[in-house]
Amino acid sequence: MPTVECDVDAARSRLEDAGVAIEEGNTDHERWRAERGGATAVAYDDKVVIQGANPAELEGLIREGGGRAHVYFDGACRGNPGPSAVGWVIVSGDGIVAEGGHTIGRATNNQAEYEALIEGVRVARDYGFDEIDVRGDSELIVKQVRGEWDTNDPDLREYRVSVRELLTGFDQWSLEHVPREINDRADELANEALDEA
Repeated sequence: MPTVECDVDAARSRLEDAGVAIEEGNTDHERWRAERGGATAVAYDDKVVIQGANPAELEGLIREGGGRAHVYFDGACRGNPGPSAVGWVIVSGDGIVAEGGHTIGRATNNQAEYEALIEGVRVARDYGFDEIDVRGDSELIVKQVRGEWDTNDPDLREYRVSVRELLTGFDQWSLEHVPREINDRADELANEALDEA
């Protein structure tokens, strides 16, 4: 349950600018409430508390943006294709900003990797980071997105276009292949999601 210490009026404005509906609080202590993506944000005098299954999007909109982050991503697949999941972690100079993992249904391993990459980059964007360094242990995905390798698979080409469009929204970005042990938390989140499914 993330708690964001902030100017709650400014946070409300950022939510409204993003098209999130704001309601009055349910008690004398609550200033306002907002819901999106299965999460609820409740504002008090100098903080916003976010509850629910997927708080990352609301938290990203509420926090003041800027700065640089590292985004780690990994997809997991049991069979190829088979039941699949994604995991991602966003790290700033203050430590882990957000992390997540969930199943995505039936997919190939490469599709799961792309889905994890897209979700991690979107969350970093929603948090308002200006610059991101993206890291994953799939050499194929990294080299395809960087334009070093091509693909004949139309689904993977479409994923690549989506990732490139997201990345152009940042002032600066990099994408690097890293060994699996550097990417262990994202891998762990994706596999935990499959284990719990």
